[in-house]
Amino acid sequence: MSSFVHTVGLQTYRFDSLKEVMAKASPARSGDFLAGVAASNDAERVAAQMALADIPLSHFLSEALIPYEDDEVTRLIIDTHDRQAFAPVSHLTSAAFATGC
Repeated sequence: MSSFVHTVGLQTYRFDSLKEVMAKASPARSGDFLAGVAASNDAERVAAQMALADIPLSHFLSEALIPYEDDEVTRLIIDTHDRQAFAPVSHLTSAAFATGC
């Protein structure tokens, strides 16, 4: 498990897992607040979005959000992943991939 950090203004935010950073980067939704996974404010949401943008694509394969044993979609992604085809972009961050840099 990894942690991710990003600073907004004078406040530094730390996210202890990929699951947490993705949940807090999402738009505010009442269900997320009820579940206790939403960002506490807009600054934390922006920090999570910026942290998410800096995560290398390869990390998404190394930290499953839903355990392999519990989720058919996770198993499908991992079992059919083509490492050779992914290799040229695996080092890119999600932001770099999205912008084509």
